[in-house]
Amino acid sequence: MREMRVTGRGRVFVKPDRIRLMLTMTDVKKDYDKAIREASEKSEELQKAFKGCGFQPEDLKTVNFSVDAEYTGYSDKNGNWKQCFVGYRFNQTLKIEFPLDNELLGRILYALAKSGVKSEFRIQYTVKDVEACRNELLGNAVRDAKEKANVLAEASGVKLGMVMTVDYSFGTVDIYSEPVNFRAMKAEACCEDSGAYGMNIVADDIQLDDNVTVCFEII
Repeated sequence: MREMRVTGRGRVFVKPDRIRLMLTMTDVKKDYDKAIREASEKSEELQKAFKGCGFQPEDLKTVNFSVDAEYTGYSDKNGNWKQCFVGYRFNQTLKIEFPLDNELLGRILYALAKSGVKSEFRIQYTVKDVEACRNELLGNAVRDAKEKANVLAEASGVKLGMVMTVDYSFGTVDIYSEPVNFRAMKAEACCEDSGAYGMNIVADDIQLDDNVTVCFEII
């Protein structure tokens, strides 16, 4: 049986409707217990900051948490390379998502700056209905494959039959963009009375691409 394999490319532009805030905290303590305690206390302070913006403690979710021994390298008087124990470093990444709302984002960033917790953060724009976006993307890819196959068949003087197989390597693709490039802000940068930063961000549509390979029967 003769067949034709064609790879179709799908592309969609998705308008973001949610904001995801990723926060990372890290510090080094001499004792393991102190590192754990410090991480817990910082998390509680962040929960308080978000509670003041209308969130519940369970809305702030831990994505990653680790505690590892940390060492520093040095050369002794004989030129030998050695390592010295520094302490225990904890790394904790948390995330929170909420509907796209620049006013709420401004209040959150202000609350974080006033909380006193040192953390790096990333502002990601994403979508609520991820599955619908992926389905549209795959549909576009299959339609593109069919169009290409019809062009190739006509140019080759053959006719397409039924679809034999559809090959798609499914992978978990996180749908987001990061148009905001800062990592830290100071509360002193805005008016003390407002209790919020003035945010006027219009995030661009998120571009998604994926491929699907379709095998057609040639008749």
